[in-house]
Amino acid sequence: MKKVEAIIRPFKLDDVKVALVNAGIVGMTVTEVRGFGRQKGQVERYRGSEFTVEFLQKLKLEIVVSDDNVETVINTVQEAARTGEIGDGKIFISPVESVVRIRTGDRDATAL
Repeated sequence: MKKVEAIIRPFKLDDVKVALVNAGIVGMTVTEVRGFGRQKGQVERYRGSEFTVEFLQKLKLEIVVSDDNVETVINTVQEAARTGEIGDGKIFISPVESVVRIRTGDRDATAL
């Protein structure tokens, strides 16, 4: 099993969710996060004054899937979240040792 973490633009959430459901992937956790990458923030204007927003709002999606679904998730998120502009986000893949469903006690693949 793998955990796929994707940092995406907030307005792309619905596109990514629909694409994942259409690909047969169900279940994700979404967290509001703030950060910056190569774009190092943005210069904004408010009432004629310039100021720098150093940490941009993003969403972090966490999706745990079996090993054979990892590439499907990566490709689906990448296609649905892409705008072609700097700041589209990143995808991280980590191994997951075990999963336990709290309600039933199911473990690993049956718990997904």
